Amino acid sequence: MKATQALHESGQSLWLDNITRPMLDNGTLAGYIGELSVSGLTSNPTIFEKAVAGGSAYDAQIQELVRGDADDADVFFALAIDDLRRAADELAVVHERSARLDGFVSLEVSPELAYDTDATVAQAAALHARADRPNVYIKIPGTPEGLPAIERTIHAGIPVNVTLLFSSEHHLAAADAYMRGLERRIADGLPPDVPSVASLFMSRWDKAVAETAPPELVNRLGLAIGGRAYRNYVELLASPRVRRLMNAGARPQRLLWASTGTKDPNASDTLYVDGLAAPFTVNTMPDATLLAYAEHGAPVRHLDPGGGDAEAVLAEFARAGIDVGALAAQLQREGADAFVASWRSLLETISSKRSALAGAS
Repeated sequence: MKATQALHESGQSLWLDNITRPMLDNGTLAGYIGELSVSGLTSNPTIFEKAVAGGSAYDAQIQELVRGDADDADVFFALAIDDLRRAADELAVVHERSARLDGFVSLEVSPELAYDTDATVAQAAALHARADRPNVYIKIPGTPEGLPAIERTIHAGIPVNVTLLFSSEHHLAAADAYMRGLERRIADGLPPDVPSVASLFMSRWDKAVAETAPPELVNRLGLAIGGRAYRNYVELLASPRVRRLMNAGARPQRLLWASTGTKDPNASDTLYVDGLAAPFTVNTMPDATLLAYAEHGAPVRHLDPGGGDAEAVLAEFARAGIDVGALAAQLQREGADAFVASWRSLLETISSKRSALAGAS
């Protein structure tokens, strides 16, 4: 049995953190679904920029779109939605087989809206309507301004992937926004079966402290943050509030481990997969990490529901002068800024591509 299948059968969903048109055309995604137990995928502007710049797969559609009055953002969303619809269709069997829990793809609102609640809500609704598939998540950042947008979007019945979470506190705030949206639906007589995942970014923690952590703590912060978050997640799932929602027909928001590609070349290439195995969670990983885990992933050993040694390790970081609370806020700000930079770079790439195609024609 492949390690990916064993992990899937242990209760964790494996999602791919990538999408390109060639992988849809050449059957790569279908192979991942059929052979490596992939049951969903995520996307972001950086992924699409590499896909658009890396070849000619999108050229014909870009030429067609720019004959009208589409701006660069319109072109991007048209390209992305076409790809994600195809991916959603390939995952439709998984979506139905899991009673609509799994088999999702994710489309992100413009990162420039991270601090604009009303604009985020409006774009989330518009993008979900354009995607026109039941297994599409709209990604909304878990910033202070994003939290009320998450509540309002869930209340509107739109599935949400909460992104840019870095700590258990961030995750619990996102879960609270999700539950408020469900509670409002119940109060309004609407069904509360609107799914959501909360994406906690892992590897960036270790990258952030790579130069300042004592040698014995190198590459241990991300997994410690994960251990704390998982303990609090397990406690949340057992809470009266979650059980009341479940009794009314809701499903709990799942915790998703994001940014699980190892940044340190001296560390295991499956560090954030081996160390974050847990039932009723998702691990979304880049192709290289997925393939590495399929080849040599460790036997599944689930996270300790009590957090294991997470608090002891975090105490060691505190003694070393590393304030994880302040660092979480910093990482979220930097992540939002990085997403904006990627978004603008993506639009520049599209602009350059359309100019080049216009010149060639």
